Amino acid sequence: MTVRTHDLHYMTLALRLAAKGLGKTSPNPMVGAIVVSNGRIVGQAYHHAAGQPHAEVLALRQAGSLARGATLYVTLEPCSHLKKRTPPCVPAVIQSGVHRVVVAMRDPNPAVSGKGIAQLRRAGLSVTVGVARPDAEALNRAYCHWIVSKRPYVTLKAGMTLDGQIATARGESKWITGLQSRQEVHRLRSSVDAVIVGIGTVLNDNPSLTARRPPGLTALAATQPTRMVVDSSLRIARSAKILTQQSSSKTIIATTKAAPQARRRALERQGIEVLVLPSPGGRVSLKHLLTVLGQRGMVSVMVEGGGELNAAFLRSKLVNHVQLYVAPTLLGGTQSKGVIGGASPRRLADAWKLKQVRTRVLGTDVVVEGDV
Repeated sequence: MTVRTHDLHYMTLALRLAAKGLGKTSPNPMVGAIVVSNGRIVGQAYHHAAGQPHAEVLALRQAGSLARGATLYVTLEPCSHLKKRTPPCVPAVIQSGVHRVVVAMRDPNPAVSGKGIAQLRRAGLSVTVGVARPDAEALNRAYCHWIVSKRPYVTLKAGMTLDGQIATARGESKWITGLQSRQEVHRLRSSVDAVIVGIGTVLNDNPSLTARRPPGLTALAATQPTRMVVDSSLRIARSAKILTQQSSSKTIIATTKAAPQARRRALERQGIEVLVLPSPGGRVSLKHLLTVLGQRGMVSVMVEGGGELNAAFLRSKLVNHVQLYVAPTLLGGTQSKGVIGGASPRRLADAWKLKQVRTRVLGTDVVVEGDV
């Protein structure tokens, strides 16, 4: 497909608008829309939150009568189904009088996929699909994964030394990475639906797992992730920060039937949800955990656990993306805590290999990320 230069320009602007919804639209995708008439932008908007008007509707409202005969640029196929809290967008697009619609990507949701585009074409509108599609798919990769797999997109995040350690033999880890890396991690927490740690991290570090605002990282961010602990035998202390520190989001503990009933009831009286899951090998089934979270509309999660939880997620083939913050520090020693625990593979061929690897400098650290 030959892409017109001005189409790519306006779609790029629409994608930038869509990205403003990061961390706020779940379980909906991020969507941006721009209305252009005679080479001038007359309406622009993005989807702010689930249950609120969609980007196309907002942009067309802003354009008003100027939408007649104009072109609508939208980063995701307009919806046409009724099984949601807001009216479908396709009728509003048709009624607005726009003569052309440019769509970055089809919606992978079976309730929408191709249907919205087909309705627009049946109504006589010119529809172009695929402008800046790779960028649109990258922006909503978590949503696309959730729609297809029914499980949230998993990012494994860790701060580590140059030799791959995340803590000393005594468990000390604050702070391996620099301030700029920690600031970015808090922004990441604000962008996901849940942060998951293992009980070892809670016992060793006693984290609050709240998202805090840069630069000082003292004030709570407006958007908070659900805080989740994988604790197969409910060893968590009732005084742990993750249970007592105030946050706008809830805390969930994933455990097994083997956990003491009295501990479970005590946590529930404290207002904590305890999720009892299947436990092959005596440990919480991470696949079942993600399935439950997906059913609850959680589109993305970040694993901030220790080496054992990291290894368990990787062994279960549940990690989609790895993001490592590497400090220019060498810790050394055979008893330091490595970023990936568990038994080492016997062959290099069995190692986990990252694809589409990117690196960048962030303050004094280097960020290495890639897809699994």
